[in-house]
Amino acid sequence: MARWGFSIVALLAFAFIKHLVPSAHAAEIRVLAGGAMNAIWTELRPKFEQASGHKLNIFFGTTPNLIKEATSGKPFDVGIVPVEVMQDAAARARFVSDPTIDIARVGLGVAVRAGGTTPDISTPDALKAALLKADSVASIPQSATGYSIAKVFDRLGITEPMNAKMKPQPTPVQVVAAVATGEAELALFLMNVLMAPGLDLVGPFPAEVQQDVVFTAALGTETKEAAAAKALLDYLKTEDAEAVIKGEGMRPG
Repeated sequence: MARWGFSIVALLAFAFIKHLVPSAHAAEIRVLAGGAMNAIWTELRPKFEQASGHKLNIFFGTTPNLIKEATSGKPFDVGIVPVEVMQDAAARARFVSDPTIDIARVGLGVAVRAGGTTPDISTPDALKAALLKADSVASIPQSATGYSIAKVFDRLGITEPMNAKMKPQPTPVQVVAAVATGEAELALFLMNVLMAPGLDLVGPFPAEVQQDVVFTAALGTETKEAAAAKALLDYLKTEDAEAVIKGEGMRPG
């Protein structure tokens, strides 16, 4: 009976996604995506592709990379990117002028090497003390997350000493690797990224200084696959997609 129940649920989910895809032809959708959502796309991509018949060609990047790609003149159909990308006037002009659609959000956190000593970060003062005590920290300063962390450093009055401790990394995967291998003592990044093998998650920044990074979506102005791209955005708002977003440590919307 359980197997039959699962089959019925799977068929209903398949039918619902097909309902979201009015286009009769199989399209290739070029997506600009924030790198911190990589794990989410690993799960959602095959589900959407199988159900819709469309293929996703995803360009992952940090905020500067995404701005550069959006303004490069290369065609793309849709972006699911940090809101900071949309705050760049040149990049925003490459997306339709309709209001953007928030897809996911997540706060900042701290992690240490697996098995390492976990500092107290329960209050702003405790976080400040832990950061000042650390020999080195890994993050991506030139990213939406890095900008948010810089705001916290500024609020705590520790910008100069933390800049000296920073070991900049090019991608979220390398933030994890830098701490997992002992190259840096602390990882400062988005909570979902820090839930990774090789790290122990210390926890989120205290509520008083927490900063959410929001990933928002819009179609590209020059898309030739608007129906398929819109179907992808509709799918990202389904219960199935939102369950994956939650399961990967982010909050929908």
